[in-house]
Amino acid sequence: MRQIAKPLVFAACLLPALRLAAGAFHVAGVSLGADPVAALLHTCGRWTLNFLLITLCMTPLRDITHSVGWLRFRRMFGLFAFFYALLHFSVFLLLDQAGKLHAVGHEIVKRPYITLGMLALLLLIPLALTSTAKAQRRMGRRWTRLHRLIYAVALLGVWHFWWQVKKDIREPILYACGLALLLGYRLWKRRQSMAHISVARFARTDGA
Repeated sequence: MRQIAKPLVFAACLLPALRLAAGAFHVAGVSLGADPVAALLHTCGRWTLNFLLITLCMTPLRDITHSVGWLRFRRMFGLFAFFYALLHFSVFLLLDQAGKLHAVGHEIVKRPYITLGMLALLLLIPLALTSTAKAQRRMGRRWTRLHRLIYAVALLGVWHFWWQVKKDIREPILYACGLALLLGYRLWKRRQSMAHISVARFARTDGA
């Protein structure tokens, strides 16, 4: 079962991109609607956020189910978040801005929500480059500290989406609530761990 789980999950993660490609080339009757560029942009952006939050779900699921099996997929989900973020930016650069780098630079400076999105993408790059087991072994504790940047990336991504939406903010609110729960869980676990450490130290001191 383990041997086929990863390929199946990988294929499922690719489905949104394949559907977008089918829509872009009008394959199998798939359509991207009246504004295909906007559809590509928004769908890639949403799936970036989806995979960021799914990646952050792996640790709580491990704790709740007492199974480390969830962690086998964490790296894959994180890399798919980077993949869809790159697609999101590529559509913005090549289709929305016609490949004009100066126009992209102008938009990044002019529009704060694009500034946030660009910053999130830049922070994702070192995470993707150091996602291998070899990099983790080589970097040691520095790897753990570096990969905590995913919290900042997720926060910037949700913020980027919130500012990009003009009127209906219900969807950004859902993402913000999901992220708040995931970060809140980690804060709660950290406080629990610190409390246990304090109790253990007090017990040793009292026993001495």
